[in-house]
Amino acid sequence: MQLDRFDRQLLNLLQEDAGQTADRLAEQVALSPSAVQRRVRRLRESGAIMRDIAVVDPRYAGKPTFFIVSVQVERERPELLAQFRKWMATQIHIQQAFYVTGEADFVLVITAPDTETYDALMARMVGENANVKRFTTNVALGVVKRGLTIPVPGEADA
Repeated sequence: MQLDRFDRQLLNLLQEDAGQTADRLAEQVALSPSAVQRRVRRLRESGAIMRDIAVVDPRYAGKPTFFIVSVQVERERPELLAQFRKWMATQIHIQQAFYVTGEADFVLVITAPDTETYDALMARMVGENANVKRFTTNVALGVVKRGLTIPVPGEADA
């Protein structure tokens, strides 16, 4: 799907606040509200917009602890990596998982209400994934920035 400047503007605006009305978006991109609605529908149908979510303030979720975990695997065979990826995708406390270069094979961002929950998750990870060699954990002492926004460059920048 080719994105024009209006699509790019809409993607950036919706990433900041997906709850904006078509009227409000139309004011910001100089289109009619009906044109905005058609474009947003097309962006959703094409998969450019994967889903709409609410970003919850951690204070209202029991002030969870954030853990940044580096995971090393024994072997990088495709079927073993696929199995581990599938396992990670089913775990509600794993917020993000990245397959990376360097010493670690995966970097995970995990939220848990307490260390006991985190320890249980990691015990299950090792117990249910024999290919996991080791992991190291960093505990976030504070959150400086948190988000999922991906800047969509303008046409001249693309």
